[in-house]
Amino acid sequence: MFTKTRVVRVAALAAAIAFPLSLAACGTDSAAPGAGASSSAAAPASSAPMTSAPASPSASESMMTDEPFGAACTAVPKSGKGSFDGMSTDPVATAASNNPLLTTLVAAVKEAGLVDTLNGAKDITVFAPTDDAFAEIPKADLGKVLADKKTLTSILTYHVVPRRLGPADLAGTHETLQGDSLTVSGSGEMFQVDGKSSVICGNVQTANATVYIVDSVLMPKS
Repeated sequence: MFTKTRVVRVAALAAAIAFPLSLAACGTDSAAPGAGASSSAAAPASSAPMTSAPASPSASESMMTDEPFGAACTAVPKSGKGSFDGMSTDPVATAASNNPLLTTLVAAVKEAGLVDTLNGAKDITVFAPTDDAFAEIPKADLGKVLADKKTLTSILTYHVVPRRLGPADLAGTHETLQGDSLTVSGSGEMFQVDGKSSVICGNVQTANATVYIVDSVLMPKS
């Protein structure tokens, strides 16, 4: 009898010890999912900056600056020598001769004997007046200018800056081949030259020049 009672007490003691241990084990198991939940909750937080990084917008903006811009760009042929791709492989005077917007300018450049000068120049910027821009000059006055090689050369070289200007560098005052300086104001895709001539198709690339097509003829100050 004494032995059976002792056995019962020992069994009860063992159960009493085992019960809190099992609770502790359960507590550990329940903590593990909690820790896992914290860990998985933290993962999106740490990855959030990666998904919101500004790399894509910057790349998009960078690509935009490499493209021609402006309303008149729609008048440029989609293919052939006069297209943007076609002009990019030719020097500037040759490229302009294939552009249907610039026939009067090309005739003036030939009259002044500047074809080889422009084609042989390295890394220049050309502000190129359209045929409509030349048409705004009275015919009698335009005829006199075309007949006066010195004056014509002065006017045409005033449209040329002896370095390439991308859209980001365009605003400011720039010395021209003629010797006077012209001033460009604006930003983005809206620019004016000397306060009156608007860029209507800009950032056109040729083999040796960046071209900005403008809607009026620029006049040197001297």
